[in-house]
Amino acid sequence: MEQISVFDMLKIGIGPSSSHTLGPWRAAERFVRELSSAEILHFTHRVQVHLYGSLALTGKGHGTDIAVLMGLSGKDPVTVPIEEVETVPSAIVAQYTLHLGGEHPIVFSPDTNIIFHFAEALAGHANGMIFEAFGESGNSLMQSTFYSIGGGFVVKEGEIRDESIEIIPLPFPIHSGMDLLEHCHENQQSIADIVYANELRWRSREEVDSGLLQIWDIMKQCIYRGCTTEGILPGGLHVGRRAATISKKLLGGATPPDADSWMEAVRRGPAGFSEIIKWIGCFALAVNEENANFGRVVTAPTNGAAGVIPAVLMYHLCFSGVEPTSEEIIRFLLVAGEIGSIFKKGATISAAMGGCQAEIGVSSAMAAAALCERLGGTPGQCLMAAEIAMEHHLGLTCDPVGGLVQVPCIERNSMGAVKAITAAKIAIESDYTRAKVTLDAVIKTMWETAQDMNTKYKETSQGGLAANIAISVPEC
Repeated sequence: MEQISVFDMLKIGIGPSSSHTLGPWRAAERFVRELSSAEILHFTHRVQVHLYGSLALTGKGHGTDIAVLMGLSGKDPVTVPIEEVETVPSAIVAQYTLHLGGEHPIVFSPDTNIIFHFAEALAGHANGMIFEAFGESGNSLMQSTFYSIGGGFVVKEGEIRDESIEIIPLPFPIHSGMDLLEHCHENQQSIADIVYANELRWRSREEVDSGLLQIWDIMKQCIYRGCTTEGILPGGLHVGRRAATISKKLLGGATPPDADSWMEAVRRGPAGFSEIIKWIGCFALAVNEENANFGRVVTAPTNGAAGVIPAVLMYHLCFSGVEPTSEEIIRFLLVAGEIGSIFKKGATISAAMGGCQAEIGVSSAMAAAALCERLGGTPGQCLMAAEIAMEHHLGLTCDPVGGLVQVPCIERNSMGAVKAITAAKIAIESDYTRAKVTLDAVIKTMWETAQDMNTKYKETSQGGLAANIAISVPEC
């Protein structure tokens, strides 16, 4: 049975895409480690990178080439200073030199050493890539094939799972919604309790708590940056940022100096229905505007859907009448992460495999279940909330205009957040035992829908809105 930690579902990284940016970045890092382990890194004279399928078709708009350069240069997406996402690739382009693993200089030109195979796909996954290192005489030293399978997860050819995830015995093995519900009933515990017990097998209590609070801090800072930064997003679509304008208007023209004071101002401000709806949209827009700008975000479960969970959690902390305590945040994220893992085990969280239902739909389901529990919902009602949220995203296609994670992606996060809140509130007033559709049934349906969906609607920019809006994406 596949094991997935909450920290695998909620990863800190760099935008704009978990599958097209974070995944290739991690694959490039891993290839460098393989060269180092084989003691051939310093004998490497040239590296060639081949991108296939969806990675090729929307790679420029998603910054896949930038991610590859950063990973090969030994930069980590969790800790790298944001400004280096621009300066490091620019230096490589200007100097035709890449410092492999941050230590070994090789001649490198993105135009010739990163090849986009637009008409080809590898058999293992729509997001396939091949790295190959060559010696001074032109001989091949090593070749590795990787697949970015969504949410920043990466597997190498021949692997069946992300090898970075340690397999250990868990007190509550969970593969389906029914497994989770049975554990809750048998032990008279909440979803958060069950997930917490599993997480403690991987990490200490302090590590779990501090790790989840760090994830929330990244989310909160991301919302704040988005709500205080104006301008035009990069990429050629000339999409203007809106979150900052909305935030300033709702706060009466004020711009608090930091994330905590900004959040407190939101909590103290007008909280009528109209204002709350505007804030929910604003929170989600803020995150995904930052994501589109190569900012630091949390995959939740992907970068393209990174705004839904932070928006719903911020809504809860600001407008549900609760104190924004560490416990509220930790337990919310525990539930959200587990629901996401069930979707990944039973279907996919990759838009290149399942369309946008696999990203916005899953994130909405994650947020709905988490909010439902924090509002007092039973485990059954929480799973019902997740099912309702996904049910109303079934069939949603991924059709990014210009291959950019902007139109319609940014606004879709706002819609997903509103649907999550609606689903949670419907579920908490319902008898889940009388539900006609279970969470497992909707996950099965989502996967079947994904398999039936035409490939052009799976993050290729060859269908939907992308086919009807002309845009020329400049070279990154």
